[in-house]
Amino acid sequence: MSDNRQSLADLAALTNAPEPAPAPAATTTFEGSDEQVQAPAPIVLAPTMPLREQIIDAQGRAYATGRRKDAVARVWLKPGTGKITINGRDQEVYFARPTLRLVINQPFGVAERDGQYDVVCTVKGGGLSGQAGAVKHGISQALTRFEPVLRAPVKAAGFLTRDPRAVERKKYGRAKARRSFQFSKR
Repeated sequence: MSDNRQSLADLAALTNAPEPAPAPAATTTFEGSDEQVQAPAPIVLAPTMPLREQIIDAQGRAYATGRRKDAVARVWLKPGTGKITINGRDQEVYFARPTLRLVINQPFGVAERDGQYDVVCTVKGGGLSGQAGAVKHGISQALTRFEPVLRAPVKAAGFLTRDPRAVERKKYGRAKARRSFQFSKR
């Protein structure tokens, strides 16, 4: 097998940039000893991900689409007082269950932006649980578009990943996806 690894010198040659000069090694002498020990050179870490740009429309809003199960949510986010409107209704009216409202507000809690953004959202398809998950996904995406710095904590919490789980389809010869018909011995 051949070794295809490249060094910084090879990279500098490819980009026509001057080769970086090696850093001088620091030497240390210990008390009562004539030996000099070389200390390792400090490691400079480059940022792992480039900072993204803010994506907002003419009205100063960030837009994103969130999906969960069969639900699709279109989310617009703008600075405000923390009011969340879903399909023209307040979140307490649309999502009566407190657990669903808790799911929707999770991205703001992780990003430490509670009560700083207004959300206007339209959601279609699926049930209430899927719709709440879709709104959460959309809010997370819109937050990272409005404030790209928040991408790291929101991504670490797993809110930017679309949850692919969906209901398994019904198979022929089965009562449901996997359940068999009732067995009768006689």
